[in-house]
Amino acid sequence: MSTDNKIAGTYQVTPAAGYAGDVAPTVAWKILSERKDATLIDVRTRAEWNFVGLPDLTGIGKTPSLLEWQVFPSMQPNPEFVATLAGAVADKSAPLLFLCRSGARSAAAAKAMTAAGYSTCLNVADGFEGPLDAQAKRGAAGGWKAEGLPWRQS
Repeated sequence: MSTDNKIAGTYQVTPAAGYAGDVAPTVAWKILSERKDATLIDVRTRAEWNFVGLPDLTGIGKTPSLLEWQVFPSMQPNPEFVATLAGAVADKSAPLLFLCRSGARSAAAAKAMTAAGYSTCLNVADGFEGPLDAQAKRGAAGGWKAEGLPWRQS
């Protein structure tokens, strides 16, 4: 049984094209809490990390890996993304949980790392801030923050 089947058999994972699947932020927290080999990769920009905040994993003895999918301020794709992450995570079966603002960049990153041979790439659905709410604001309608998971601002 491959690692991604163990993940899908143990945790609620929604299948996705091109990577192991999507997980709710609370499921991501559970995987990160229960699997020593699981890593959270926040693919937002430096500006977002600094001004919006970061997931706080200190309660489970971890820190998020910070690696821009698109480089601020140009927002051009980071040409070193796959090589940098591959250099940091040798175990290609370890669960990699990708997080961005609302789930789009992180899904692209999950696809890229799956294409690079990593078998358990998961996208954190709704990301850190979630979709826009009725007032056209993020942070209340879904995502890491709205789920009440630990986070901090710098």
